Amino acid sequence: MADFVLTAADARRWIIHAHGLTGGQFGAGPAGVREVLKHRRCIQLDPLDAIGTNADLVAIARVDGIERGDVYRALLPGHGFEHFAKERCILPAGAFAHYRDKATHTPWWRHSERMKRLQQADPGLLEDVLAEVRDRGPLTPGELTDRGRVERVDWGGWKSTPFANKLALEILWVRCRIVVHSRTKNAKRYDVPERALPAVADAPAKGDFGRWALLNRVEASALLPTATGPQWGQLQDVRKALTQTLLKEGAIEAVRLTGTRRRWLAPAGFRERTWAEPDDRMRILGPLDPMMWDRKLIRIVFGFEYIWEVYKPASKRRWGWYVCPLLHRGMLVGRIEAHTDRGRVVVDRIWEEQPGSVDRDALDEALARLRLASPLRQA
Repeated sequence: MADFVLTAADARRWIIHAHGLTGGQFGAGPAGVREVLKHRRCIQLDPLDAIGTNADLVAIARVDGIERGDVYRALLPGHGFEHFAKERCILPAGAFAHYRDKATHTPWWRHSERMKRLQQADPGLLEDVLAEVRDRGPLTPGELTDRGRVERVDWGGWKSTPFANKLALEILWVRCRIVVHSRTKNAKRYDVPERALPAVADAPAKGDFGRWALLNRVEASALLPTATGPQWGQLQDVRKALTQTLLKEGAIEAVRLTGTRRRWLAPAGFRERTWAEPDDRMRILGPLDPMMWDRKLIRIVFGFEYIWEVYKPASKRRWGWYVCPLLHRGMLVGRIEAHTDRGRVVVDRIWEEQPGSVDRDALDEALARLRLASPLRQA
């Protein structure tokens, strides 16, 4: 079957609709946050907090009546868990069985090297830490019994923790033997799945992990590039073979865009879905919002070049440190850099894509929604 060809205008409509950015697709408050996670399959996590963490911004762009930190309070515990999808994300609780069954033999998460360090320190340490979490949890790493130090793992300059109990927590978390139960202002609390995710802790996984994960990634991306890239994350090893299988089955569709030879994957039957039209609300998108994952696609479809420069030296930045795209009426109209100061949002700079493209009244309303937000409360 020949690839379907989308115009840039239709691609924009599909992308904005698929990412839940047209307005009215979700409820308000915590229930709305849970609907966003169910709809988007994952919310990417990042600890940086200029005007809200990335997870905060993803939720606030789609849901009314929430504050900074509500995305975690609405989902943890019980409705979601943290693990690797594209990168570290919150995933729906229903995905836990797939991750639990896969994680025990997953080379990409590298816990084997960590295990060597623990075995050298104390062969029974991992089970001891698990027993303590089961008996006393939920616990932060600082609340665990001190179990001494281990030799740090060094991966090209990135080093693991030297604390044996914290390293054990990381391994147990990767293996889904414990999960993130909740977050405090400065730490995560861990607990066993039977308490944190009682509805799904022992549920069986249905079907093959790779197939399930790829179908979810296509839905999460709206248009997933067939070429290798960060959007594929830990699915690189199944990318080619499984893609061809699912295309032949009609489980996904191949799409091209007018004027380019690049190829993307879309959910089966996506053209038959009803695409909602964008509302008049301006949205401040997080740098890692799922709509912004494929920056080449964004450049082709929206004519918007986005580079997240947070890890670049200041002298090499074109825009700024924590710069967020502005979405309004179906177009990316500009970008903003801002920070919080004593509960206020302070705008450092605004860049317009075209002179006058940023509606200042709509931007003021978007900023007002952030000003209503509060820092993550101490639990």
